[in-house]
Amino acid sequence: MRYVAPFGYGNRVKLLLIDGHYYVYRSFFAIPNLSNSRGEPTNAIFGFTKTLRLMVKHLQPGLGAVVWDEGVPERRVELQPAYKETRKEMPQPMIPQLDFIQKLTPLLGFQNISLPNTEADDLMGCYALAACKRDVEVVLATNDKDLFQLVGPCVKVYTTAKVDLVSPKDPFALLGEPEVTAKWNVPPKLIGDVLALTGDSVDNIPGIGLGRKTAAALIGEHGSLEGLMANIEKVKNQKTREKLINARDQILQNRKMVELDCDMKLPVEIEQLKIKPDYPALIAALEKCEFKSLLQEVRDEAARIARGSQSELGL
Repeated sequence: MRYVAPFGYGNRVKLLLIDGHYYVYRSFFAIPNLSNSRGEPTNAIFGFTKTLRLMVKHLQPGLGAVVWDEGVPERRVELQPAYKETRKEMPQPMIPQLDFIQKLTPLLGFQNISLPNTEADDLMGCYALAACKRDVEVVLATNDKDLFQLVGPCVKVYTTAKVDLVSPKDPFALLGEPEVTAKWNVPPKLIGDVLALTGDSVDNIPGIGLGRKTAAALIGEHGSLEGLMANIEKVKNQKTREKLINARDQILQNRKMVELDCDMKLPVEIEQLKIKPDYPALIAALEKCEFKSLLQEVRDEAARIARGSQSELGL
């Protein structure tokens, strides 16, 4: 019996875009002290592989890619030279695993996508908007705040982060416009306006001393950041009003920083992103990692698919 995804997408083609570095880091820290008999760390490889396969099971996408950061855009560094400077270096045991994962990704059926001096969120945004024009549903597997701006009728965010909207039994959630609006207290299209006020400590974008709830309330009251900045004198709280006046330039600069660059040419066409696992090569790669249960799971899956293919051919 065919697995039916529980998220109400119907029969339309789905494109799954995975934020590669986020899930490698998440896997590395979630599963400590895992290595093979040669002493090579394998925790990030195991977590990433399990998570990607879980996504495929939940969502049943026909198209997919893992998108990677490859430097930062020059325009953001020019605006704020300290952009992302506070990020720590990648842990040494993660470095060889990242290389292995990027080689493993095509064996799992997904293409690796990146561009020089380009962040994954911008590239994911480009693909999301292009896919929507082709009437393809898009799922963004990420925890990047900026990408929540894209959520709408065609785009949802798949998250394995702990959220109140998720049943305790489920380690994931698919967030559409109602869920994102409830989470941020503003519609997705206004999240960038909120971030312009709060900043983003993860990316070292400075805030102006306002929390997310206060910022969302201000944006909601005035309809947009533009409306707020044009009516600062109407802000009732004196301290808040002074913060807005004193940080006007910073706020406008922040808004440019969190704006996604979605007008780049796609390095790989959407039609070329069909998910096609290479089971023999995948099994050989997982054997090197010595994942017993996962390896058996993949072997069984490959055998089922092979039997199905033979049945279709009448063999």
